[in-house]
Amino acid sequence: MATQKRISKAFTLIELLVVIAIIAILIGLLLPAVQKVREAGKRMECSNNIKQMVTALHNYHDIFTCFPPAVKMIIPNSLPAPNISDSGDYQKNNFGPNWLVLILPFIEQENLYKSVQSSIENYYLNGNTAWRTIASQEIKAYKCPSESFGSTPFKDKDGILPGNWARGNYGANAGPGMFHARFLLGNNSLQLMGRVFTESPGLITQVNDYLQVPSSPRGVMSINSNTSINRITDGSSNTVLIDELRTGTIGTDLRGTWALGQVGASILAGAGRGDSPGPNISTSIMDDIMNGYDDPAKAMGCDTRIRYSHQVTTKSYHTGGVILGIADGSIRFVQNKIDRKVYQLIHSRDDGFPNGDF
Repeated sequence: MATQKRISKAFTLIELLVVIAIIAILIGLLLPAVQKVREAGKRMECSNNIKQMVTALHNYHDIFTCFPPAVKMIIPNSLPAPNISDSGDYQKNNFGPNWLVLILPFIEQENLYKSVQSSIENYYLNGNTAWRTIASQEIKAYKCPSESFGSTPFKDKDGILPGNWARGNYGANAGPGMFHARFLLGNNSLQLMGRVFTESPGLITQVNDYLQVPSSPRGVMSINSNTSINRITDGSSNTVLIDELRTGTIGTDLRGTWALGQVGASILAGAGRGDSPGPNISTSIMDDIMNGYDDPAKAMGCDTRIRYSHQVTTKSYHTGGVILGIADGSIRFVQNKIDRKVYQLIHSRDDGFPNGDF
């Protein structure tokens, strides 16, 4: 019997192009969904980071009966006397360990803390800065996974502050007031007592830039502060404890640097001003950042005329808003469209005004 040969029919060019087009359409439909799922996972991880830090701050409070200062800062007699703006000059203010350094034992980084414990705990006695040797250490819990520029360390472009400083994405709420002691301007959150900066006991009186006048400039953590939870008289559920921050888009921009106790690096201040009216709003001349890089195309604008770091607004890569840690231990996603007045009030711990919804 003669055998029959089976002849296989190949795809024509047109059929092949149709199949490729269908595959491309399917990929185009699936890719946004995949990206959305990935971003949701990153947002959840960021929320977990903030929750871990909020819990660490409350554990710190349980032991020391207050929240840590945003940064310890004294200027020893061996250095020139500070002026009222030097709180925002990282090159000369002899800044000490900040809140993120102080809570290391409470986020499973006790060994790192112990490696410089003597310097941290004796800083107020002698202004010792040996603790800064840990500043290059990458800490996953201090970084938002959505951050695009977190792998480039901060380095002082003038070379006065030595070393590479690892990045971070979270800031202590230092309040609506500006992070300086220039009381004649009526917008300061600090006062200078001799060689020591402390939290201002006064009110914001600058009518032009604030919506609630007079109101309190005080947040929860500030320079050399020791705020207990019972001093959050507006209510812990109404007051921000931790804000998100974004990293500077070049290595010499200090924004988003976890161990650097300066505004923009690990501290938020000036919330609700006319040039920091809400989340993720940052055009040119907005953030006041020392040696900052003005990059409004990436929503990281700043005022390059400013010599000091005194003001920054909360920012993130999360679509539509930012994640905030609240003083009662809760985590909130706050939309970019939050009312400016509400944004100001939730950053003050004792202004006495009702916040409204956020």
